[in-house]
This record gives sequence, structure tokens and C-alpha cells, in this order.
Amino acid sequence: MKSKKTRTIILAALLAALTTVATMIIRIPTPTLGYIHLGDGLVLLCGILLGPGLGAVAAGIGSMLADLFGGYMAWVPGTFAIKALTALAGGWLYHHMAGRERMNMPVRVALCGIPAEIVMVAGYYVYEVGMELVAGSAAGAAVAAVLAGVPFNIVQGLAGVIVCAVLLPVLGHASAEMGERIRT
Repeated sequence: MKSKKTRTIILAALLAALTTVATMIIRIPTPTLGYIHLGDGLVLLCGILLGPGLGAVAAGIGSMLADLFGGYMAWVPGTFAIKALTALAGGWLYHHMAGRERMNMPVRVALCGIPAEIVMVAGYYVYEVGMELVAGSAAGAAVAAVLAGVPFNIVQGLAGVIVCAVLLPVLGHASAEMGERIRT
């Protein structure tokens, strides 16, 4: 593969596939009929390794496919948008901190990952309230019902930040071994 553009497209496809697998392989069911997974770590990695734009596309597609294959059809459009925005925010923040060489990588991941995961928690909150309202719930009941899922989304987001902090040095090193230094 001589073309950098070809390698970038292949890397984006691989990260999208890994995001799907990480989301589907380990599922911890929650009382709110959702599940906690490790896919958010890959969502953040997409934004960091591919940059905010392409990373958002790869993360959105990978996460959306997990919902599609997992039978969560009503969540597919929301998941695509929410995970894309999460990767966009995480990637943008990470690369704007890149000039701070004294800041070690795990700290940078935490400082970009936590705000990005807040985007995820808020995004799912808004999407779920909208779904409840479309289903005919009263506004107050919808807001209260959806609040029950917020702590589980927070746990998922924090797990994602940890997974990203663990995997980023490994994948950054592997990319250098392949002859292409990806965006770390």
C-alpha cells in the first residue's frame, strides 16, 4: 500500500470494525434495558487516531453497526450521531492539547475523553427523552424515566476513557512500526 490515502481509509475501516466488535463482545446489561460496553474507548481512539472528522465518521459507523447487528434498531440513528459527536469532541480536544508536550498521554486522554463522554451522556439523554415523548409519555415522566439511565452511561463513558488511555500508546507505537505515525 503506497498511497497514504488508501492506508488512511483502511485504518478508518479497521477502527470502525473494532468499534463494532468492542461494543458487541462484552455487554453488561443495565436495568434500563441498555448495556455497558467497551466500545466508547474505541470511539475516542477513532477521534484521536484519525482526527476529529474522519474519526467521527468511523466511530459513528462502528457504533451504529453494533446497534444494527444487536437488534437495537430504534437507536441506530441516534447512536450514529451521538458517537460521531463524541469522537469529534474527543479528537478535537486531544489535538488542541497536542502542543503541550509536558502533559503525558493518559492525562491528555482524560482531559479530552471526559468532556467527550459528557457529550455522549447528554446526547443519549436528549435522544431517549425524545423517544419517550414520541411514544406518548408525558414530558415529566419522560425526563424522570430517562434520568435512571444516566449513571450507567457515565460508567460506560469512564470505562471508555480508561480503555482509550490503555490502548492509545499501543496503537500509536504499532502505527510507527508500520511506517506511518498516526495522530498521537
